[in-house]
Amino acid sequence: MRRVLVGMGVTATLFLGTAVAQAVPVGPGPQGTYRVEPQPTGCHYGTAANGATLPDPACTPGALNPRVTQDTLATTICQSGYTKSIRPPARITDAEKRANAKSYGYTGSLADSEYDHLVSLELGGDPNDPRNLWVEPGRSPNPKDAVESKLHQLVCAGTVPLAKAQDAIAADWTTALDAVR
Repeated sequence: MRRVLVGMGVTATLFLGTAVAQAVPVGPGPQGTYRVEPQPTGCHYGTAANGATLPDPACTPGALNPRVTQDTLATTICQSGYTKSIRPPARITDAEKRANAKSYGYTGSLADSEYDHLVSLELGGDPNDPRNLWVEPGRSPNPKDAVESKLHQLVCAGTVPLAKAQDAIAADWTTALDAVR
């Protein structure tokens, strides 16, 4: 018997009584040429227990770069300069940021926000999948950036498995460090 249960932003598939988590979706990965991607609609910000802003899990569940796996860490995210090599150009992300701000009903100055990868590039997030991008209120660098950097250090040191760090930050970046300990 196979049933799919959806709740609390996590999908689990049950096989003969064993739960197998289907975590963060996989995106297309880096593209040779990027184009402005259509944005979701009807998104709403959430609030973490500590008061920080969270993306809408229906609009921004995160998306992973298929080229980044536990086996490719040394040649991808743990290699200096890797994220710069896959980051979409500003002409693409600036247009997406404006559209995404409308999706989320963000009315503040775009200069006071970051077009953020929910699963950061340094953790193997997809560079331009709309499921992995959201307008994060507040200037950059921000508290989420510090969490991303620490998780990256832990993954590259071999202390935390890549998938565990990705799942934790996609679920709630404010509790991600506690979730991987």
